[in-house]
Amino acid sequence: MLTQTTLATTLARFKIIPVIQINRIEQAPALARALVDNGLPVAEVTFRSEGAADAIRLMKQACPELCIGAGTILNGAQAEAALAAGAEFMVAPGLNPNTVKACRSLEVPFIPGINNPSQVEQALELELSLLKFFPAEASGGINMVKSLLAPYQQISLMPTGGLTLENAGDYLALPRVICCGGTWLTPTRLVDDGATDLIGQNVRQAVARFAPDARA
Repeated sequence: MLTQTTLATTLARFKIIPVIQINRIEQAPALARALVDNGLPVAEVTFRSEGAADAIRLMKQACPELCIGAGTILNGAQAEAALAAGAEFMVAPGLNPNTVKACRSLEVPFIPGINNPSQVEQALELELSLLKFFPAEASGGINMVKSLLAPYQQISLMPTGGLTLENAGDYLALPRVICCGGTWLTPTRLVDDGATDLIGQNVRQAVARFAPDARA
């Protein structure tokens, strides 16, 4: 079971976290196997679709070793549903103190989204130091990450938003950028079409470049 303390260590091993929107839950088991079989046993399944909780449940049933987070968690009710489905950590696009409190009550790790110094300080006040920098490219990219990391030595970042196979390495080269979230591995179009061969190819490329020890 992950804790807030161990979550950073776990995600740092994976390096690249696939951010996935699943609209057709019947695709969930094959998608889980495509990730695990190609060396990346981790996923962030967003709550942008109605069947997100069911998709998480089916993915976990298909591949119990898959570390699944729930993304776009905006309130406590979503966090509770995701946890019941088998999610092991929660991720949000922003910083909502009520959601922080709800996840703390549920004893599930939570990564809030930030993109400026004031939000970093709010997160630190809430005793959160692993933060999602979102939307990364639109919020200043590499230069903004450097600017945030310099004064706030306590934080670690997970940039997400606009990352690709080509630029993820630039982020990961920065100290305390422990991992990156990305939709390019599992584009919604490929997920909806059940194109697990192409998804598997994307995953293999990312693992070979960034996370050869992800299975360890």
